Amino acid sequence: MPIELKIDTRHARINILEQDGTKYKVDIDGRVYNLDLQKVESDTYSILLNGQSINMEMIQGDTLNHYKVNTISNYYEIEVIDAATRYRNASKSSSDSAENTISTPMPGKIVKIPVKEGDTVEKGQTVIIVSAMKMESEYKSSVDGVVKHVHVKEGDAVEGHQPLIEIE
Repeated sequence: MPIELKIDTRHARINILEQDGTKYKVDIDGRVYNLDLQKVESDTYSILLNGQSINMEMIQGDTLNHYKVNTISNYYEIEVIDAATRYRNASKSSSDSAENTISTPMPGKIVKIPVKEGDTVEKGQTVIIVSAMKMESEYKSSVDGVVKHVHVKEGDAVEGHQPLIEIE
């Protein structure tokens, strides 16, 4: 299963192809590398890549899935992008979109719509509640505005990224 990382502003996909003890064959963004990875201390690793030794310190960041990585010459901030992170990021982008269209990142069911077309809403006000994966999510307006169009009704089943409410 590929691992997705955000390294500073770059995204990388890493797939472990083979492992034999400390030796790894990995695919990083389509390029294959043979590594020998050894844990030296609790947060320090030694990596042999093409005969070159790289020492790396990996420290847990302030939040889950965030790490600070130091090598002798570089510093990186890394985020492991797992399913929960993708869901959070998709939720943010759908409710904060430039078009002011509220959508859900995954399929679900409309639980409640506390607004109607023509209503004035304030930034941060809940405009729709969607149930997905046994969890209810409140979607809030990212701007002060007026509800231009409600595309769904309570009880509707919706697809991921389907427009639900437009605010102008």
